[in-house]
Amino acid sequence: MTNFKYDYLIIGGGIVGLSTAWQLQQHFPDRRIAVVEKEPELACHQTGRNSGVIHAGVYYEPGSLKARFCKEGVTKTINFCQQNQIDYEQCGKLLVATTPLEQQRMLALYKRCQQNELDTELLDATQLRQREPNIVGLGAILVKTTGIVDYRQVTAKMAEQFQHLGGEIRLNTHVVNLHESDTTVTVSTNQGALSCRFLISCAGLMADRITRMLGIPTQFQIIPFRGEYYRLPPAKHQLINHLIYPIPDPELPFLGVHLTRMIDGSVTVGPNAVQGWKREGYGRFNISGQDIWEMLRFPGFWQVLWQHMATGIRETKNSWWKRGYLKLVQKYCPTIELSDLQPYPAGIRAQAVMGDGSLVHDFLFANSPRSLHVCNAPSPAATSAIPIGNHIIEQLRQLQISHHTLP
Repeated sequence: MTNFKYDYLIIGGGIVGLSTAWQLQQHFPDRRIAVVEKEPELACHQTGRNSGVIHAGVYYEPGSLKARFCKEGVTKTINFCQQNQIDYEQCGKLLVATTPLEQQRMLALYKRCQQNELDTELLDATQLRQREPNIVGLGAILVKTTGIVDYRQVTAKMAEQFQHLGGEIRLNTHVVNLHESDTTVTVSTNQGALSCRFLISCAGLMADRITRMLGIPTQFQIIPFRGEYYRLPPAKHQLINHLIYPIPDPELPFLGVHLTRMIDGSVTVGPNAVQGWKREGYGRFNISGQDIWEMLRFPGFWQVLWQHMATGIRETKNSWWKRGYLKLVQKYCPTIELSDLQPYPAGIRAQAVMGDGSLVHDFLFANSPRSLHVCNAPSPAATSAIPIGNHIIEQLRQLQISHHTLP
């Protein structure tokens, strides 16, 4: 029996879900809105296990949703922090080239920065050394607007404001099935049945499973990649002045092992990108029979495995061989030693992959008459969470008008 009825129900208590709920409650103060989250607290997965970077929008295709939302998101995230006394710092980022090939990629990346109208500066080796005495390279791009923050704090403040406006958050509530009728979406959970006039899914690592529950025809599947981090000892927290990133391979959605100043004053090293065998498996030995079976049955998984075989082998080797991981950092910061790499929690990137093996590089959405789904929202989703939430609301308006489903 259905016990609770809502106008809007959001699945997922990460930063995208809470941003959407908070903004939706502001737009519709008289509507009954709820967030359901299967964990005992908010921001347990991608939101709470990332490097805390407020990205500027360097890497993204001009005109893409990522490019637009990330650039807008920097300003809106910082404004939100200022208005709510949340600590943040715009320390800037350096993308360091250490080989001639990386130098070529750096120049292409700098052109993209200009196309995306970012505040950047091209540095030669001498200028790089002046800004970062412990970093070596042939040159670098200085990205001035990049910052750092604790996204758990941002999510918690959004949740607080959402609840203050009348919204409801239901923790420990695991969605097990969905049914959509002409008038209602029924949400079956471990806590009983809920119903809503419109459903919004911000389910991250479980995005594809939620769309399948409603029979929405999609061509993607979430493939998890574990990102492993280390933390430097306190004696080396002053090693860098900016965030230090390598020049990435443009064919991959991962940014390479980098040095990140955290808002608590520490410095992390990472992440890498290792094939995960459990969607929420943060340890090296975590496996899930269901997750593995779904991947093995999906043609896109085998295509990705084949296309990126060399990268996958290298990442896996360096995951187990700490010295290999260290070499990735030492190419631009030779003073870091093996003993400096201290344990730090891993994260999981929810990467949407199409049936032909192509990686989804932009944010991806899907819908039915009474639901809207965020299908692919990896980095920079945290930076972009406020624009994504606003985009969802605009899409909802259009969807509800076209299907005559306004609550």
